Amino acid sequence: MAVDRETPPSEITTLVGREVYSNNGVFVGEIEDLRLDLSTENVTGLALHQLNGELFDQEINQSRGVIVPYRWVQAVGDIVIINGIIEQLKQPGSDDSDDEVVA
Repeated sequence: MAVDRETPPSEITTLVGREVYSNNGVFVGEIEDLRLDLSTENVTGLALHQLNGELFDQEINQSRGVIVPYRWVQAVGDIVIINGIIEQLKQPGSDDSDDEVVA
């Protein structure tokens, strides 16, 4: 999502609080903040909290949250849809604590 110079900044902040789901309908988390690249005026990531405990390790669930790369976003509306790749980060039954979440 490129930041339009003529769009008031308040429109970007309307993403905060929206729920994020995978394209398979799995709840991922809620947008808490945005990561911006001011030099290119682009949104580069979504900072999520209220994470789905089934997708993320307990250690991550107790932290502040995760940042999902904005390139994973497929649709923005009342909710945000991202690639299903998020579901592959933690395989069911896996107890590996060295899984990386997102960059």
